[in-house]
Amino acid sequence: MADHAQLARLDLNLLVALDALLTEKSVTRAAERLVLSQPALSASLGRLRHHFGDQILARRGNTYELTPFAVRLSEHTSTALEAARRVFESQANWSPDESTREFSVYGSDYGFVTVGRVVSRLAAERAPGVRLRFMLHNPSIVEDAATRLRSVDAMVIPHGHLSELPFLDLWRDGWVAIVAEEHTPPGGALTMADIEQRPWVLTYQSATAFTSAARQVQQLGVEPRIEVVVESFLALAHFVAGTRRIGLVQESLVPVVSAVPGVRTATLPFDATPIVNAVWWHPVHARDPEHAWLRGLFEEAGAIVHETVRG
Repeated sequence: MADHAQLARLDLNLLVALDALLTEKSVTRAAERLVLSQPALSASLGRLRHHFGDQILARRGNTYELTPFAVRLSEHTSTALEAARRVFESQANWSPDESTREFSVYGSDYGFVTVGRVVSRLAAERAPGVRLRFMLHNPSIVEDAATRLRSVDAMVIPHGHLSELPFLDLWRDGWVAIVAEEHTPPGGALTMADIEQRPWVLTYQSATAFTSAARQVQQLGVEPRIEVVVESFLALAHFVAGTRRIGLVQESLVPVVSAVPGVRTATLPFDATPIVNAVWWHPVHARDPEHAWLRGLFEEAGAIVHETVRG
């Protein structure tokens, strides 16, 4: 009860002010961002300092910087603000065709040009006021997915990276190699000698961020000679063109890759483990009818992409 009483004395506007101050690191810039007067925001800063018992912004010469405590706060403030926004945007009787809600989804460019593109089209047909925000993930976001997905609606990523979160399988995909036209192997089939001797372009290559096919190459006893790492599947072909490098892309991206001049696909010398793509979310969204509608769109879009890959 004491915790509830303390929260009751707080103003949600303080959370908005805190987020602006932590982001801008300046009362003046934060006030401009919120379209408030500087004295008004200074008063909010005073209340925040009193509440936390910390300066939040500390003067260093002619500038201000966040205190160590404020740096820790910044890790949670934006998440809390997004959660609060979602609470007050919720509707007791939600109708897709009347909604103006924004759904936010993390993923790779591969996920966006496949299932994301179809979800966007379906949403435009059925809920013209709904907005979709597709955001590129990175290794740190994936590693902290359980926290990030509290304030974001979903993440599109294959199995093998996340666990202990609800998910919906979307479609299965395969892997193909891409090579420069002038270095295409005889018959379009790479050998294990090619895999071992030629340089590579890989995506998301780290201890926690990787592609299953690249990991499989290592499991076969070959350590790829990596010349380039690029966190984009769509850009991969441009780093292969005109070189002896080998790259790996999903089969559903072959039409996109084939449009890059001087690049050809090639058969891998091993049976690559298929990719099982899924959409993941945090359990807090499970009973949200709006989120359930979004999940339904992804399920339908996944089936459409699956049929396209099979065709």
